[in-house]
Amino acid sequence: MKNITLSVRESTLKEVRRVAVERDTSVNGLVRTYLESLADEKQRKARTRRELLMLIRKIDAGVGLVTWKRGDLHAR
Repeated sequence: MKNITLSVRESTLKEVRRVAVERDTSVNGLVRTYLESLADEKQRKARTRRELLMLIRKIDAGVGLVTWKRGDLHAR
């Protein structure tokens, strides 16, 4: 595990410390959890994108014969 250094406003740190106490963790734990979820989210989105593309390739759907014109759609 790597250590990092962050700079935040004192008021922000004070509030985050309160949140950490409420969640029975540390500021470090909150930051670690957030960064891990951020990295996981990127991976989940990439996996979902790949799965959707695979599904799209498997779909064998057609629109059929187009017998209308654009103007027909807006005829009154």
